[in-house]
Amino acid sequence: MSEESNDTPVLRLKRREERRILAGHGWIFSNEIDTAATPLKGLDVGGDVVVQSSDGRFLAHAYANPGSLISARVTGRRRNKPFDEDALRARLESARLLRDRRYGKPWYRWVYGEADGLPGLVIDRYDDVAVVQISTAGMEQRLDQILTAVRDIASIATVLLRNDAPVRELEGLDAYRRWDGESRERLTVIENDLEFAVQADNSQKTGWFYDHRETRRALHDWVQGCRVLDLYSYAGAFAINAAVAGAREVIAIDSSAAATDATAHNAEANGCGDRVSVQTADVVEALRELHEAGERFDVIVLDPPAFVKRKKDRDAGMKEYGRVNKLAMKVLGDDGILMSASCSQSVDESAVLGVLRRNLPREKERLQVLASVTQGPDHPVHPAMPETRYLSGVVARII
Repeated sequence: MSEESNDTPVLRLKRREERRILAGHGWIFSNEIDTAATPLKGLDVGGDVVVQSSDGRFLAHAYANPGSLISARVTGRRRNKPFDEDALRARLESARLLRDRRYGKPWYRWVYGEADGLPGLVIDRYDDVAVVQISTAGMEQRLDQILTAVRDIASIATVLLRNDAPVRELEGLDAYRRWDGESRERLTVIENDLEFAVQADNSQKTGWFYDHRETRRALHDWVQGCRVLDLYSYAGAFAINAAVAGAREVIAIDSSAAATDATAHNAEANGCGDRVSVQTADVVEALRELHEAGERFDVIVLDPPAFVKRKKDRDAGMKEYGRVNKLAMKVLGDDGILMSASCSQSVDESAVLGVLRRNLPREKERLQVLASVTQGPDHPVHPAMPETRYLSGVVARII
């Protein structure tokens, strides 16, 4: 007989499949469920379930999606505390308090999915604007609750729903963007005492890459009097941080004209437009041209998009990381410093170092690792879910 006496549907795991969940992981895959005892068929998409071990012991509360490979995502581990509206609000408030404690100003990643106990939900805050990204059916069901709570907890005036990530298709969800409240043309960011602006509707992902805030601050220590190259520059965050920290010249390159326009605008707004120049170009082709022209830089920032998004992309993606890092090292001057990062979850720091070692140009002798690169504290890591640690890299001197 089941331990559960309420009406919440039950998902019972196969024998010995509870070990990962007991260790703290938050995803339950379809092949881990005893579908003979507790069929997935007929469950509400995004509906609440109780997860049990093979012998009927309570393991967790979760929400389910019978049509997804990840058939359930854990929402709580206390039997008498289901994931209701009160729990949702409490976790949103807890997440806000952590960020306010660390940063003091209302510009940060407010919610980072499973790491904040809110699987399938990401929220970035831009003062009185919140950008909400939902990737799962369980959170989509709670959209109205989320919007109400976000407004109440942080005095948010308007919300941009950026629910257009490709992963939604795996959950059977439509893609859409819309404003809940008055639309804004631009999102304003305050970071490291600098002010940036990005187009709200045409920005990448949730608008700003808060994950590199600490890396950009650390860059200040390496650029005084240097010539700096910022690759895949987006809206110029690295470039402008380098310029205000004393770089004598910064070149920012991105393939998007909207991105380089934003960089130029942000450089002028921060009083360093005379030292920041932009190029709209494919980064690989631009690096080849710089090398052929004999250009050299003291510091290079290489923060490419995720070249490895799925396991089947790994071989091709690693080749792409190798190609662009090799070209970047070729245009580094003597004893130049390279900040090389990967936002591919499966490409960790050791893999980044492997890319640098294998692709060290012949004219370079060796490299020194000066610092590690990882996501900032507003992207906390769930200790049982390595999937939540996605940003890796190094600051290295190429000798």
